[in-house]
Amino acid sequence: MASEKWNDPIHVGFETTGARTISGPFDALTCLTELWPNVRGLRYLKARSTCRAALDGRKSVEEARAEFVAAAEEARLHVH
Repeated sequence: MASEKWNDPIHVGFETTGARTISGPFDALTCLTELWPNVRGLRYLKARSTCRAALDGRKSVEEARAEFVAAAEEARLHVH
């Protein structure tokens, strides 16, 4: 289900790599594992888990989106 997309993509600003557009749980999981800053709290763990579950069809893609946004806010990333 790597092709599943969110209704509204998320633009996230990273200090080291600049802005990225995240279109769905696959992009989000890649971002969480490869680009995320060292701020990896409870929201980060929940977002990673929910994105995996969305890819497996156990959670909705919109649930994954909400958890990803929460993790980005926890990490104090610029989200729009």
